[in-house]
Amino acid sequence: MCPRPTRRRRPTSVSNVFDLNALADSPTSGLIVISRFRVPAEQVAEFAATSRNAIAVLAGCDGFIEALLGQSTDEPDLLTITSRWLHVGAYRRALSTFEVKVSVIPLLSLAIDESSAYEIVHHRTEDSVTDSASGLAADAGSIGLGDAAGPAIRSVPS
Repeated sequence: MCPRPTRRRRPTSVSNVFDLNALADSPTSGLIVISRFRVPAEQVAEFAATSRNAIAVLAGCDGFIEALLGQSTDEPDLLTITSRWLHVGAYRRALSTFEVKVSVIPLLSLAIDESSAYEIVHHRTEDSVTDSASGLAADAGSIGLGDAAGPAIRSVPS
């Protein structure tokens, strides 16, 4: 299982005080992760059992809200694991734990190679509609590794 923090840091100012646990009840909280898999028919039962175990490990992590294992109604070899997290940081911290690295990452490495993490920006229920702003930076598609450092500056000879 994911380790629980043993000591919580106290906020240093009122501006950063908010209850992340209260967000777990919000339908628009955080992040959904959708991992799709192509699984041969003869391996579906084994894949489902492995997926259930992986979901159980993820469920023990801070920030986990829920997870689903689904199978396509049109393509029997297409399965998905969909999980919802309090925020992207919770998901990233979960992925860095030893138990998840051992029990979940090997399964996720079999997923179809495509984007899998999505911010929730619109949510509708029978009783409500909620829109949220994306946290994606405006220049996310144009800035690459090393681009944000500024202009090149020559080193000063010593």
